[in-house]
Amino acid sequence: MTTQTNTQAAEQRADLSDSRFHKAIRCEPVDATPIWLMRQAGRYMIEYRTLREKYTILELIKTPELACEVTLQPINAFDLDAAIIFADILPPLEGMGLGLEFIKGEGPVLHNPIRTAGDVERMTVPTPEEALHFTLDAIRLARNALDSRGIPLIGFSGAPFTLAAYAVEGGSSRNHEKVKGLMMGEPEVWHRLMEKLAEVVGHYLRAQAEAGAHVLQLFDSWVGALSPDDYRRYVQPYSRRAIEIARGAGVPIIHFGTDTAGFLEDIRDAGGDVIGVDWRLDLAAAWGRLGTNVAVQGNLDPIALMAPWPELEKRARYVLDQAKGRSGHIFNLGHGILPSTPVDNVKRLVEFVHEYTHQ
Repeated sequence: MTTQTNTQAAEQRADLSDSRFHKAIRCEPVDATPIWLMRQAGRYMIEYRTLREKYTILELIKTPELACEVTLQPINAFDLDAAIIFADILPPLEGMGLGLEFIKGEGPVLHNPIRTAGDVERMTVPTPEEALHFTLDAIRLARNALDSRGIPLIGFSGAPFTLAAYAVEGGSSRNHEKVKGLMMGEPEVWHRLMEKLAEVVGHYLRAQAEAGAHVLQLFDSWVGALSPDDYRRYVQPYSRRAIEIARGAGVPIIHFGTDTAGFLEDIRDAGGDVIGVDWRLDLAAAWGRLGTNVAVQGNLDPIALMAPWPELEKRARYVLDQAKGRSGHIFNLGHGILPSTPVDNVKRLVEFVHEYTHQ
């Protein structure tokens, strides 16, 4: 990206550099801990379920006006410090030539999974403008609605490994036998697959920032299935490559993974301004390993949101007390909100995080 293009992209984003969300990313003091929640737009809200009675999930994602509407639903309901564009991590694979379908009771299914060198070679590497224009348009619409409120917008993508896991398995998997089998048994095919995915992911993230996203998040939801050595050898170079491409847009990047306690430092070294931490590792211990100059996001167990309020409050306080008011903490869950989460618990949690850390 040229300097001129970088400047134009920056001008498309409202200047929210003084928001508490951006200050926390830069590890600067804030008036209260910022909070947003992964999957904050989704099935736990009646407004979303009402739309899903009329539209499939792919129709919602691929209709910019509807994706924008869903993005704004939690912003209208709660005092959150950031919005995240409503999308899914799998449409980039559809753009590469895989047939994607969401089946009720089964989840996402890819009808022509990647299993051979020939399958990898047939995968195309389209531009985001060609294959994912609907999400870029949704970002532009959401920005129009959010700018007047001073709320930053997050764009996101699945990381190369997580996309590879879906592409090779053909959907969700408990043990990731096929994807790990390809990685271990045919490393040349694996590296070619990951090269393509890194390019698609990196350019998709960058395009989202150019469309107006203030912050980007790389989701590596399944990377915890790997050993530390396998992560370093087979995955880290491609996450790093995707982040390097995305960084050309000049916006902060959150790098999130689950079950990564065994190689948290390697996640940090792959890149990102903020490192996501799940509930399997105490926040204080994670921060001690990452370094106090690194911003951290997390790390309440999503199940805690279903507990009675006194228990939820106790667990939220435990997370916040580990931060001890230190700059650079963004409160979030260790993964996404679950569909049966009570809406009132979400509202009370957001209010509690702000009030407790403002004292």
